Amino acid sequence: AREKDNCRFARITHSASDIISTVEFNSTGELLATGDKGGRVVVFQREQESKNQPHRRGEYNVYSTFQSHEPEFDYLKSLEIEEKINKIRWLPQQNAAYFLLSTNDKTVKLWKISERDKRPEGYNLKDEEGRIRDPTTITSLRVPVLRPMDLMVEATPRRIFSNAHTYHINSISVNSDYETYMSTDDLRINLWNLEITNRSFNIVDIKPANMEELTEVITAAEFHPNQCNTFVYSSSKGSIRLCDMRTSALCDNHSKLFEEPEDPSNRSFFSEIISSISDVKFSHSGRYLMTRDYLTVKVWDINMESRPLETYQVHDYLRSKLCSLYENDFIFDKFECVWNGTDSVLMTGSYNNFFRMFDRNTKRDVTLEASRENSKPRAILKPRKVCVGGKRRKDEISVDSLDFSKKILHTAWHPNENIIAVAATNNLYIFQDKVN
Repeated sequence: AREKDNCRFARITHSASDIISTVEFNSTGELLATGDKGGRVVVFQREQESKNQPHRRGEYNVYSTFQSHEPEFDYLKSLEIEEKINKIRWLPQQNAAYFLLSTNDKTVKLWKISERDKRPEGYNLKDEEGRIRDPTTITSLRVPVLRPMDLMVEATPRRIFSNAHTYHINSISVNSDYETYMSTDDLRINLWNLEITNRSFNIVDIKPANMEELTEVITAAEFHPNQCNTFVYSSSKGSIRLCDMRTSALCDNHSKLFEEPEDPSNRSFFSEIISSISDVKFSHSGRYLMTRDYLTVKVWDINMESRPLETYQVHDYLRSKLCSLYENDFIFDKFECVWNGTDSVLMTGSYNNFFRMFDRNTKRDVTLEASRENSKPRAILKPRKVCVGGKRRKDEISVDSLDFSKKILHTAWHPNENIIAVAATNNLYIFQDKVN
C-alpha cells in the first residue's frame, strides 16, 4: 500500500442516474469500464506513452459511451425493472474488437466495441447519399474503394440473455474456458453459453419449497480463475460455499464450506446483518479467497475451511455506531473488494470517501481519501486517520464528523500495475503509484 499519485479524475455529472454502480478493468488494463444507475456504460482507454510526455502514460480518456440498458416494466408482476448496471465483466480479447458483458437486475447483454476508420465509397446500386439508383441509369461498373475517415468507436449488442431470473441479478462471472459464464440472483445461479441466448442451466437453487422458511440469500458468486469446473458463492449468513460442477449437474451440495464460528461474547442484534458477505473474489493464483463483510475483509486459504487465514478491520470504529447506521439503512451497504496484480495487497472502500489498503506481507494498512478537495492532478495522497475518542490531533477526523452519504462501494485494480480506479458516488478517480 504505497503512496498513490492522483493521475486522473473524471467527473460524470450531478443527477442520481450518474451514480457509478460498477467499475472494471479489462484483462490488459488498457481499458476501464464504468456502469451507472442510468444504464450507461462509459469505457476509458489508456493514453499511449509519448517521449515528450512520459507522465501521461497513466491517463485514461473516454473511448466510448453507450446506453446499455433501458428502464422496463414487467406487466405480469407489475414491476419496474430499473436500468442500473449491476456488473460489468470483460471477455479476453480475441481480435481487434473488445467484448464485455453488462447486466441490470434481469437481463445480461454481450456488447462488441469496435473501431472504424475507413468507409466504402463508389457503390454501383447506391448513390453517395445512400439512395438506391435506378438500374436503367447504370451504364458502367465501378469497383468500390475504402476511403479513410475520422476514427469512430461503435458499440453493438451481440447477444441478449433474458428471462432466466425471477430475482435480482447481483453478479456475473466469466468462466476460464471463455465459452460460458454464470449469472447469480438472490436464490439461483444459472450457467450460460456465450453463443446461446434462449437456454441456460440452473446450477444452484437454494429456494425453499415454502418461502417462509427462507433464512439466507446468495450475495455474490465467482468462477475460479483457471479451473473451469470450480466456483464459489457467498451468502447473507456469512458463509462461502465452493462447488465443483464435475460432481453433479445441480451444485446444491457444496464441496467445501468456509465459515468462521461466531464469538458468543460479540453476539448482538446486528451480528447477522454485519456478517453478511457483500463480495467474494478469488486471488489471481486461485489459491485464496477474499471476502468482504460490513466491518472486515477476510482472506481464506481454499485448503482450510475452519477459519480465515487473515482478517483485516476496515472501519472498526463504526462498531459503536451500528444502531444509527441501522436506522439510516447504511448498515446494508454492499462494499466490494479487490486484489492487486500480485495478490499481495487488498483494497476496499469505506465511508467519507475513504478507501483502505492492506499489505499482506508487511501487515501495514493505510486509509486514503478520494475527494476533489485533496485530489489535484499529480498531488500525493496523504494518509487519513479517524479519531475515536479523546483528544483529536490536527490531521485526524472525528468518527462523529464522517459523512456516510459519501461512500466508496466500487473499486478496481489494474491487472499488472499499481493503478487503481475508485468510484465515489458520481465521480471516478484514477490513482497511480508515485512516479519520481
